[in-house]
Amino acid sequence: MQLSHSVKMMGTIIDIVVDSDTPHQHIKEVCHLLTVYKNRFSANDNDSELMIINHNAGIAPVTVHPDLFELIELGKTHSLLQPSNLDIAIGPLVQSWRIGFEDAKVPDKENIQKAIALANPEHIILNAAEKSVFLNHKGMKIDLGALAKGYIADKIMDYLKTENVSSAMINLGGNVLVYGNNPKREGGEWFIGIQHPQKKRGQNLGILRIKNKSVVTSGIYERYLKIGDKDYHHIFDRRTGYPIETEMASLTIVADKSVDCEIWTTRLFGLSLLKALATIQKTSGIEAIIITKDNRFAITDGLKQDFQLLYS
Repeated sequence: MQLSHSVKMMGTIIDIVVDSDTPHQHIKEVCHLLTVYKNRFSANDNDSELMIINHNAGIAPVTVHPDLFELIELGKTHSLLQPSNLDIAIGPLVQSWRIGFEDAKVPDKENIQKAIALANPEHIILNAAEKSVFLNHKGMKIDLGALAKGYIADKIMDYLKTENVSSAMINLGGNVLVYGNNPKREGGEWFIGIQHPQKKRGQNLGILRIKNKSVVTSGIYERYLKIGDKDYHHIFDRRTGYPIETEMASLTIVADKSVDCEIWTTRLFGLSLLKALATIQKTSGIEAIIITKDNRFAITDGLKQDFQLLYS
């Protein structure tokens, strides 16, 4: 029996589909896990486990849950690799702008410079034996917003697999992960819409057919701040402190694990198209669709047979 459920959480609508003998029970447990993970990873809830680390910046190391330690360790590693626009220490900059919240504003240059100085992932000190995290400068803040949804999706799907569900789909506001055959499609594929950046939500550039994969898109059209005739999107350049200047409108990554999709959409977003495509082609296990602001698009070879273009 297939059952669908939606819940508003983590600043988005989360859609869950489970096909099993006891789907009500499974969806109930998924909702419980979503609450647990929100309370662990949120940079916007003052009492989350992550925020305990941030509140102790420059004061003391904090011993954390193994999941939180694992994600911070993964995030730090990829923040330091090149090429990478990922920076999990970018919290002070994100909080200076607050794009996506009612109190969003353009910070002054002095505040931006202070935030840039604090956004150094090398200053996140990890102790694997103690599972402790220490931010060694006061005012530092870890923000896992670029990674947490993918990690959470993988964890939830791991739980559902242990329950031997027939199939499942979780969509955390554009972060999609599917498992098993879609019982509503003859070939068992899941059909995922790729949003057209220039059109209203739900109007897709194309449709992607997938099985046992995750699809994650980063785009400059989702959250932004409009001041006069200028738009500021929510993806920041850690070197300038301002929204990243790019010809990309969106970058979609397809991989087995949702957290890998998150890592690579963030690492590669804002790079030149040639550099992004070259990096994708030499990285095993990931495929991509890139859409530019002037409506050009590039698709890697591994996706071409499974992608149907709706707009030319």
